[in-house]
Amino acid sequence: MDECKLVLQGTLADFVATLDARQDGGQHAHGSLVERFRQLPVLWDQMLDLFKVDTFSKQIQGPLLTKVAASDRRGRPLGQCLNFATQDYLALSYHPAIRQAAIDAIETYGVHAAGSPALVGNSVPSVSLERAMSQWLGMAECVLFPTGWGACFGAVKALVRRTDHVVLDELAHASLQEGARAATSSVYAFRHLCVNSLERRLKRLRAQDPSGGILVVTESLYSMDSDVPDLRAHQELAHRYGANLLVDVAHDLGVLGRAHGLGALEVQGLLGQIDLVVGSFSKAFAANCGFVASNHPGLKLAMRFGSGPNTFSTAPSPIQTSVALKGLEIVQSSEGLACRQRIAERATALRQTLTGMGLQVLGQPSAIVPVLMGGVARSRLTARFMVEQGVLVNLVEHPAVARNTSRLRLQLMATHEPEHLQACAEALGTAIDQADGMLSDINAGRGPQSQLV
Repeated sequence: MDECKLVLQGTLADFVATLDARQDGGQHAHGSLVERFRQLPVLWDQMLDLFKVDTFSKQIQGPLLTKVAASDRRGRPLGQCLNFATQDYLALSYHPAIRQAAIDAIETYGVHAAGSPALVGNSVPSVSLERAMSQWLGMAECVLFPTGWGACFGAVKALVRRTDHVVLDELAHASLQEGARAATSSVYAFRHLCVNSLERRLKRLRAQDPSGGILVVTESLYSMDSDVPDLRAHQELAHRYGANLLVDVAHDLGVLGRAHGLGALEVQGLLGQIDLVVGSFSKAFAANCGFVASNHPGLKLAMRFGSGPNTFSTAPSPIQTSVALKGLEIVQSSEGLACRQRIAERATALRQTLTGMGLQVLGQPSAIVPVLMGGVARSRLTARFMVEQGVLVNLVEHPAVARNTSRLRLQLMATHEPEHLQACAEALGTAIDQADGMLSDINAGRGPQSQLV
């Protein structure tokens, strides 16, 4: 891969592979693990210096609103931008009641939990949040984790032994996949959302191991594709083959399910019925912590004393748990209902506009609007030109998605107005034209085998 192609089209994995290939026997003594990354910042900087396509690690200068002041990862100003890039779906991160809850928590409890939940890291708001979440989800127990990632990883790792099996949707979040592989070598993927593929895998496993534990893992809303599984079918299949189902509800809890905001669990009539529900407060509740809920009382103790991200991590701070409690209160209120209605309306309108422009929009209406772009070079250039027009978006590329399926993941907030949607769509159309024009110019002097896409 030549330098131009590597810089404009190479992913981080490609960069590392190229650096590994440059190791020349002895230049880096004893194959140092850290020396292999010496040139990585140079390559990463070239994306920004040569093509202005470094779309990662941006900074927001101020609160997360629909219009934000942003800068690139070097701190250079990008100006005022329409914000379609943050996971603050109900726009609660700067909500006055949320800010006041944080202030009150500081005044009452201080800023730090200062201990593991297995010891003395629990606080009045953390215990209250566990109880409130149990009641809302219709589950017997709930245990908090410092992050959503920790909840997903920790739940799988605590449940599964070396002799057990994990069967995951092939697009399950990295936290779930890494938790599975940390727990057992018996990890299998089934085709995305495909219950027939899941059944075939479960049937084979049960034939091989009639009594072993099996955990089936899926999500209620997939953030890269904005699509939803048939959770009842997953649960019925799991139980038919003596397995348990774990569902990650990070991206739809509080946002979908208009009546109560309980996402696909509510829409599909499964409240209180799924074996394990894991999630995060970081998408709709303006807080960083995560949770695991179930109807099995012993599971809370198992998580508390046998899950590393819970047992050996400092508990969520009283600020975070107080914020999450206030977020839950808003989600359950008429204000939360109005926010969900706006998200549904905005998502449908934006998807219709983009589809009408001939773009491929994945999945179904949610706060996530994934627009398929294809190759990395085209996607990075499009993201660059959108920012230059004052619209902040996220680019998702391999390995987060399959190669040549890069996408712009537009993320809605309840405070986006119709004129914001129109401006975003217009900027995207112009940015695609600019990106295609630049790629055409670059490729004009290149051979068929070195075309950038």
